[in-house]
Amino acid sequence: MNASGPIYSHLLKLAAITFLATSAFSQAPPKYDPATEGTVKGVIEEVKLVPPSGGKPVAYLTLKNGADAVQIFLCPKKFLDDMGIEFKPQEQIEVTGSKVKQEGADLTLAREVVKNGETLTLRFKDGKPAW
Repeated sequence: MNASGPIYSHLLKLAAITFLATSAFSQAPPKYDPATEGTVKGVIEEVKLVPPSGGKPVAYLTLKNGADAVQIFLCPKKFLDDMGIEFKPQEQIEVTGSKVKQEGADLTLAREVVKNGETLTLRFKDGKPAW
């Protein structure tokens, strides 16, 4: 049995997400665009904390919606900690946010997350961060 195939594939995907996340914030972050706002429901596949260069960890999610995986930028980890919010794989959530391109890859900047019937506001309606 050769387990290196699935493991290698997972490591490549993890490396790509890490590169996207770190490169996304090593430069000016993408601007929230209310015109591209949409809502997606799904199950959290992965929670990723990325320490951008010269900064503090920021939180990303990979959200599975059927066969599709959506990369979500949430906020700085400290904001989640201050609010007492934690996200875990296999949780069902709904994310409202702006779909942007970062170095050619799709990324959703979360404005609101609904989890267990409660709404967490990460950005105001105009897209300005709440943190």
